[in-house]
Amino acid sequence: MASTRTLSDPTLDLQSNSKLNQHQNASLDYETGGSGRSRSSSLHARPNSPATPTRSRHAAAEAASFWDLKVKKRRAAKAWYSRKRVKGAVALIGLVALFFFVNWIMLLRLQDRRPDPDSKTRVSENSVLVQESLRKYAKGKRPQKGIYGRLLALAAHALAEGANKREPKDLWQEPFVPASAWRPCADQRNWEPSEGNNGYILVTANGGINQQRVAVCNAVMVARLLNSTLVIPRFLYSSVWRDASQFSDIYQEEHFINYLTPDIRIVKELPKDLQSLDLEAIGSVVTDEDIMKEAKPSFYLKMILPILFKNRVVHFLGFGNRLAFDPIPFQLQRLRCRCNFHALRFVPKIQETGALLLQRLRQHAGDTGPLDHYLIGPSAVSNKKESSSRAKKPSRYLAVHLRFEIDMVAHSLCEFGGGEEERQELEAYREIHFPALTQIKKTTKLPSPVELRSEGLCPLTPEEAILLLAALGFKRKTHIFVAGSQIYGGQSRLAALTSLYPKLVTKEKLLSSTELEPFMNFSSQLAALDFIGSTAADAFAMTDSGSQFSSLVSGFRIYYGGGKMPTIRPNKRRLASIFLKNNTIEWRVFEQRVRKAIRQTKHVQTRPKARSVYRYPRCKECMCRTD
Repeated sequence: MASTRTLSDPTLDLQSNSKLNQHQNASLDYETGGSGRSRSSSLHARPNSPATPTRSRHAAAEAASFWDLKVKKRRAAKAWYSRKRVKGAVALIGLVALFFFVNWIMLLRLQDRRPDPDSKTRVSENSVLVQESLRKYAKGKRPQKGIYGRLLALAAHALAEGANKREPKDLWQEPFVPASAWRPCADQRNWEPSEGNNGYILVTANGGINQQRVAVCNAVMVARLLNSTLVIPRFLYSSVWRDASQFSDIYQEEHFINYLTPDIRIVKELPKDLQSLDLEAIGSVVTDEDIMKEAKPSFYLKMILPILFKNRVVHFLGFGNRLAFDPIPFQLQRLRCRCNFHALRFVPKIQETGALLLQRLRQHAGDTGPLDHYLIGPSAVSNKKESSSRAKKPSRYLAVHLRFEIDMVAHSLCEFGGGEEERQELEAYREIHFPALTQIKKTTKLPSPVELRSEGLCPLTPEEAILLLAALGFKRKTHIFVAGSQIYGGQSRLAALTSLYPKLVTKEKLLSSTELEPFMNFSSQLAALDFIGSTAADAFAMTDSGSQFSSLVSGFRIYYGGGKMPTIRPNKRRLASIFLKNNTIEWRVFEQRVRKAIRQTKHVQTRPKARSVYRYPRCKECMCRTD
């Protein structure tokens, strides 16, 4: 009966209900993380209430609703954070845009600021003109694809700002005292004429007018060395130059023969008995492959003189740079200078047209330049007579040689911003005109275009050349004559030059089509006009120090210039390191570095050993010191 009594005992029922309540409270605390304590207190307030299944379901529902609420809160928090992050990104972009906008406004204000109130209108007009020109340039073909767009804009701004500033003094002058201490004296002789008894020398020179000029003077020297008779040189037709001009089409043949008669014997053609010989069959043809580059005189005495003795004639075919500059006996070296600076005079047709070119470059002023007599002969006197009635002061001009023709561009193996189209075009040109170079490129690992540029082995582009002039301080109104205007890329490539320097001209602009017609299809004769215009200039800037044209022009200016004909000679390796920073360098720093690089090349120096007397005539063989 104990069992019946236990079931009916109210004390036992109370204890049983308390334990059940405690178990339910513990379960709720576990499920809600302790939050069920408030609900357990209400259960304890009603200890006599039995724990039913309904209450358990109610507690479970409350727990589920709590978790749903917590998940919703987390999702809401995540959505709020995402919206905040998007707003932050938008705000950041806005700040960057505001920064660039403010910089643009400041730049415009700087362009409008003028230190001289009297020149405000003029400089503003300059800025507008420059900006309009640059916009036109931007619309055209841009082979460089904007490589120097930033620097060109800075140069335009600097030219507009500096419209009324003075140019640096050394732009138009050499270091006069040391330069004027040298005078020409290659015309002095101290030997008896050569009889030319050992045979005849024929020369068929290759290349353009400049390479041919060097070959002619080297041949004169070899003829004297071997006591042989020189036949008037002939010029080899080139697939590159496409010019059929011969010696008498460019140079005065009679003057050449008569002037050098005290040195060597010269005839116009071989004797009849030698004309019928097959020179190749008898072993008298000597090509450039048979002679090392810059061979010494001993080579000719040992290898060529026996052929003369045997066959009475030797034919040099090509003869490009096949005679060294050192060691050479004193009088032979002087003969070389005498040939270049005295014996080679342009024919009257070239002199007369060259005189017209100089007259227009100087704005029809009456004064003649110090080199006119040696370049254009009697035409210099007639120019002066025609202009004697004009009291106008001659306009000084700067000549720039842009050695950027396609042959130079292709042969350099460099790249100039034209991408794959440019690479294919230049490679196709090399295969036709420089097959040996193409073969070497296929079989030998050559330096990359980047390495070539860093070593200063790439020709300056027109854009680089004009930036160089602007950095040196040449004003926007400077008269500039561009030689070698058939540049790779055509007129679109000249856009950068004309946008910054509107008074830029070429011989094609200054001379009419009628005046140029006799020279059309004769690139060497056209190059002779460029030579006259460049050599007579008040200042001359070369863009490729290795160019034969620039070397001959600068040498002529040294020889006859009397220390008053400055030449700008860029160090391309130094300039390459400066141009590499084109995207970041400030204009003032660019100016300073360019001027320093050029200043270091303007000192007066005597000819270094083994260097060209055509380029460096300041040596005892060519020139004499007056101090």
